[in-house]
Amino acid sequence: MDTQHVVDLGDLGDRLIRDPHPVYARLREQGPVHRVRLPGWDDPAWLIVGYDEARAALADLRLAKDTSKIGVTVLDQEMIGKHLLATDPPQHTRLRGLVTRAFTMRRVEQLRPRIQQITDELLDEMLPAGRADLIGSLAYPLPITVICELLGVPAMDRAEFRTLSNEVVAPTSEQTEYEAVVRLGAYLTELIEDKGRSGPTDDLLSDLIRTTAEDGDRLSAQELRGMAFLLLIAGHETTVNLIGNGVHALLTHPDQLAALRSDMSLLDGAIEEMLRYDGPVHTATYRFAAESLEIAGAAIGRGDHVVISLTAAAHDDERYADPHRFDIRRDTRGHLAFGHGIHYCLGAPLARLEARTALATLLNRAPGLTLDGTPGAWLPGLLIRGMRSLPVRW
Repeated sequence: MDTQHVVDLGDLGDRLIRDPHPVYARLREQGPVHRVRLPGWDDPAWLIVGYDEARAALADLRLAKDTSKIGVTVLDQEMIGKHLLATDPPQHTRLRGLVTRAFTMRRVEQLRPRIQQITDELLDEMLPAGRADLIGSLAYPLPITVICELLGVPAMDRAEFRTLSNEVVAPTSEQTEYEAVVRLGAYLTELIEDKGRSGPTDDLLSDLIRTTAEDGDRLSAQELRGMAFLLLIAGHETTVNLIGNGVHALLTHPDQLAALRSDMSLLDGAIEEMLRYDGPVHTATYRFAAESLEIAGAAIGRGDHVVISLTAAAHDDERYADPHRFDIRRDTRGHLAFGHGIHYCLGAPLARLEARTALATLLNRAPGLTLDGTPGAWLPGLLIRGMRSLPVRW
C-alpha cells in the first residue's frame, strides 16, 4: 500500500454522506488504512476502514483524545470543558468513575415505564393524522424528552435545542457551530448554578453535583458543564438516528419488516442489526497519535489525526458475510456502533431501551407502516449518520 498517496474525499461531493458503502468498499480493496483529506480539514488524516483495525484502534491508548497534549484546542472543550470523549487515563478513568456512580443500570431500568408513557403520548398525537415525519414526531422528541427529564433540564424550547444540537454534531458552518456551543455553554452554566443553589433533587445532574468518591474527589464546575454537555448531546442525537435509520431500514426491506411483525421476539436482534447496518455514528470522535505507531503497514507519525469509520467497519466483508444485506437474524456480535474499549458508550443501555420501546410500540400501533415519499437529506459531516426527515404513513 502506498501510504504517502492522499485520497481527497472532498472530490466525492455528498456521496460519502449519502451512500458511503461503495466508497469504503473501494478503499478496503486497496487496504484497511488510508491517508485522506477530509472535507473541511486543512491537514491530511489517517482513515481506518477495516473492521479488525478499527476495533484495535478504538482500544489503543496510543491514539489519544486530549488534544492539549499536542497543543490543539477543540471548540467544545475550550468553551464547555473536558468530558469523557476528550480525556485519556488517568483523567478519563477518574471522570468515568464519578459519572458511573450516578448513571447506573438501576437508574436506566427505572426509566422504562416513563419511556413507554412518552412513546404512547407521542403516538397518540401522531397516529390520527395517518401520516407524519417520523423524525419530528417520534424519533427526536422521545430521546430529547427522556434525557432532559433524566438530567433535570427544565422544559426548554425543544425546537431551539434541536437546532443548537444539530449545529454541534453536524455543523453547517464554523460560525453557526461556534454560536451554538457558546449558547449551550451559557445555558448549562446557569443550569448547574441553579441546581447548586436549589438543594437536592432526584435527577442525574443533581446527583453528579453531589457525587463524591471515597477519597473525597468531586467533579469541578467546568467538568460538570462538560459532562452535562456530553450527556445532553450524545444522550439524544444517537438515539434519534438509531430509531430513524432503523425504521428506514425496515421499510426499505419489506421481507425483514414482515419477519419482525410475525415474530416480535426478533426485535432485540433487529435493533443490533440496525446498529450494524446503518448505525447513528459514522466515525468515532477525534483521535490523534500520542506516539509514532504502525497500523496495517501504515506508518502513523506522532500528532497525526486518526479517523475510525464505524460505518466502514460494519460493512467489512472480512467480518460480516454479505455485509450490505440487512438481515435481522444476523449474528451481529462485536459490532462497533457504540465503540469499543474505555470509550465504549456509557448510554448504550438507555439507547437500546428507548429504541426497543419506540419500535415495538410503533409496529404494534401502526399496521401498514410504509414510506410516504423521499426521506430528507442526510445530515452533513462525518460524525452523525441520520436523515433530517423520514415521511411515513400507515
